[in-house]
Amino acid sequence: MNQRQSELLKTIVENYIQTAIPVGSKSLCKKFKCSSATIRNDMAALERLGYIEKNHISSGRIPSEKGYKYYVENLMQVKELTGEDVLQLQTVFSNSKLEVSDAIEKCVDIISDITNYTSVILGSTSKDNALQQVSIIPISDNKIVALVCTDKGIVENKQYSLPDDTMISEVVKTSEIINKMLIGIPINEVSKRLEFDIKPIIAKKIKQYEQIYSIFYDAFNDFAKNTSNVHMSGQVKLLHQPEYQNSEDIKRILSKFDDESMVKKIESKDNGINVYIGDDSEFDKDVTVIKTKYHKNGEEGTIAVIGPKRMEYDRVIALLKYISDNLNDEEDK
Repeated sequence: MNQRQSELLKTIVENYIQTAIPVGSKSLCKKFKCSSATIRNDMAALERLGYIEKNHISSGRIPSEKGYKYYVENLMQVKELTGEDVLQLQTVFSNSKLEVSDAIEKCVDIISDITNYTSVILGSTSKDNALQQVSIIPISDNKIVALVCTDKGIVENKQYSLPDDTMISEVVKTSEIINKMLIGIPINEVSKRLEFDIKPIIAKKIKQYEQIYSIFYDAFNDFAKNTSNVHMSGQVKLLHQPEYQNSEDIKRILSKFDDESMVKKIESKDNGINVYIGDDSEFDKDVTVIKTKYHKNGEEGTIAVIGPKRMEYDRVIALLKYISDNLNDEEDK
């Protein structure tokens, strides 16, 4: 690929991203100050190399998957964020009252709003969190709050109303037994250990052990569900893109958003900001997934943006870079 062909490919990709209209040779002649025959020859060369392909509807050309990849790796310049984009995100980062998980959710909601793509958070799962402490806080004669804390600093609480014949002191005693025996156990294993290790012990020491066992079983189950943190924003916005007009394509992609195993494939295993186009996304052949990992105050996970292959790569990468630079712990930047 010579210099003009490289510039030609960059122009074709960026024009198609902006307009979703196949690019013809006539529209390129003025920009490159070449005859239509020269442009057609260069476009034919790019097509032979596999970087562009003919659109079946018109005589214009569109970028191929290979063309998008070459563009991202060699031709694209990351776009500078607008003042409005920065202001929206900075409002989140400057709010010291927000928990990390809430701040990340607000960020991906903003990304979805300003790009019209789908944004996803995959947070730390329960298997990554070990039990550090369970605490019981009485708030009235028959009401308590159960607090579950993990070694990653995640805290969940739930309020319970106790049956009239249940003593709060016995609930507290059970929490002490759990703290002695189950500290360091992954949260997703605690319910099983509660059944086989704790229940036989409290059956001998606690009068209303069945009721009390149920409280702790529910608390740990709820915690395990909540720490399998998946938050999505703008699933339907993606389908407003002109690529997705076929009802079968729409059904296929929407069903994947509802499939937890498919969504978890989005989880990033690599540092930095990574772009996966088409089949490389492992999500769907007709989408691009751009994702990055985050680490903040013991919490970690993946932030991802899902869009068409005709995605504004330069803008999405700039948004994720800004979030990464402002969110991550210093040693992870």
